[in-house]
Amino acid sequence: MTIGIIGTGRIGSTLARILVAAGHRVVLANAHGPHTLGPLLAGLGPAARAATVAEAAERAELLVLMVPFDSARGLVPRAAVRDKTVVDAMNAFADGGTPRKLDGRASSEIVAEWYPGARLVKSLNTMHFETLATAGTASGERLAHYTAGDDAGAKEIVAKMLTGLGFAAVDTGSLHSGGILQQPGGPLFNRPLTEAQASAWISR
Repeated sequence: MTIGIIGTGRIGSTLARILVAAGHRVVLANAHGPHTLGPLLAGLGPAARAATVAEAAERAELLVLMVPFDSARGLVPRAAVRDKTVVDAMNAFADGGTPRKLDGRASSEIVAEWYPGARLVKSLNTMHFETLATAGTASGERLAHYTAGDDAGAKEIVAKMLTGLGFAAVDTGSLHSGGILQQPGGPLFNRPLTEAQASAWISR
C-alpha cells in the first residue's frame, strides 16, 4: 500500500521505517513542510517521499494521524479522507502528561466527529517507539497491536498491515469501548502484551 503518515516525530519516523522495510510506500508530512524531511527521506530510500499534509492525505490509500491530539482538528481536508481508512494513532493528554478527562468518551469518537465520512480505526497508539522499532522482527511470541472501530472493513485493512509488520492484530471492539481500552489510562496503553495476554485483558 501507499501509506500516508502525518507527524514525523519519533513514533511517526519509526513507523515509516518499518513500513518501508515491509515493502510499503510511505508519504510523509509534518507541520513544518516537506523541505524539513530530507534527512529522514535519505534514510528511507526511494519508497518514501515528502508532501504537504493535504497531498499526503490525497495520495495515501491509508492515512495515519500521529500528531498531537489538539492539532489534528481541521488539519486534514475533510474531502481528502472521505471514505478513506484513517488510523487515529494519537493520544489525548492533559497538562502534565496525565490522561485527559473526556466524560466517558473515547478520544477517537471526537476525531470521528472532526472527520465525518472517514473510516476511522484506533490503532498504533499504545506502543513505545523503541518497542515498535524492533518487536515486529524479534523472536518469540508476537506482541499485540490493536484495532478499534465501527467499520469492519477498515479494521481488516489495518489488521492486515499490522500482521505484515510482524505483530498480532487484536480487535478491541467498537470505536467507543475499544478506544477506551487503548487510550491513556486504559489497560492496554503502553503495556507490551502478547496476543493471549491482550485477549485476557479485553475479556475481563
